[in-house]
Amino acid sequence: MSAVLAIVIPSSSGPSERDEALRLAKEHLAGHGIGADDVVRVDVPTGGTADGGALRGDVEAMVPVLQSGSLFGGRQGLLVTDIQNLTAAEVEVLADLLLAVDPEAVAVALVSVGGPKAPVAKAVKQVGRSVTVRRLQERDVPKRLVEMAAARGLELGRDAQEALVQRFGTDLGSLESALDQLAEAGGRITGEEILRRFKNRPDEPIWHYTDAVAAGRVDEALRRLGDLFVHTHPLQILATLEHDLRRRALASSSPDFETFRERVGARPSDRWPEHVWRRRGRVKDSSLRRALEALGRADRVLKSAPEELHRVTMERLTVALARWYAGR
Repeated sequence: MSAVLAIVIPSSSGPSERDEALRLAKEHLAGHGIGADDVVRVDVPTGGTADGGALRGDVEAMVPVLQSGSLFGGRQGLLVTDIQNLTAAEVEVLADLLLAVDPEAVAVALVSVGGPKAPVAKAVKQVGRSVTVRRLQERDVPKRLVEMAAARGLELGRDAQEALVQRFGTDLGSLESALDQLAEAGGRITGEEILRRFKNRPDEPIWHYTDAVAAGRVDEALRRLGDLFVHTHPLQILATLEHDLRRRALASSSPDFETFRERVGARPSDRWPEHVWRRRGRVKDSSLRRALEALGRADRVLKSAPEELHRVTMERLTVALARWYAGR
């Protein structure tokens, strides 16, 4: 097994993916027989410059570990997080040290958001390996929930799992805290108890809501709309729906996929245009026009009517869009 591991977190990821990256890093180091007390951790800061040398003070600690390992014999571990923040000089130093590292003395885990810079990536390819943390989806959460619950001596039925996902989504940190509280209470845990006990869901990606609308899943879309209202202003939700409708309209009017990509200004690495293009033709032009008119009416209500009308307006808009987009 390679002594050097680079773990890449996608740029669009959140705290759950970062927690997973750190778990993989610790697992890698432990797999080389390195305990927590023998790991030197370096968190690369953003900004700042070296003071008369090639490395900033926060980063210098990695050098003696990579050069000689433990001074007391045995293996030493090095965990470096946020290596995307390394300066150009620090990148060169790290790359050179990785190429000269003694795998019998040192094991290294590097965590990067968006991928390491070229010299480090090249060095890792020569002496180690890279893995990418997959973005956590809600469908992946129940399996993780069962594992986390078992570690606390809890058994979660299907209703309890669904209730926890409804309240906390993919936020593994909040899920762990909730399970800790439930473990203290003991007894049988039901979905009803969870929904009663935990009221506010943390901020979640709004695309969960727009995906439910696009698929015509009215009940789910309304539930997610309620979640969004905890943290998000209705005008922000409306702006997202307008943006989504614009993409649909451009896809409908574009003669081919490449023209559509150009019109929406997509980058070569973007994958969302393919998703929008595949749905092209599923919604009638007349439904798109009705959706545009409905968004305009909702915009006027949100900007002129009392706040007590905002929620019901967005709920009615959500139901209408879900039905039109699903062809009903």
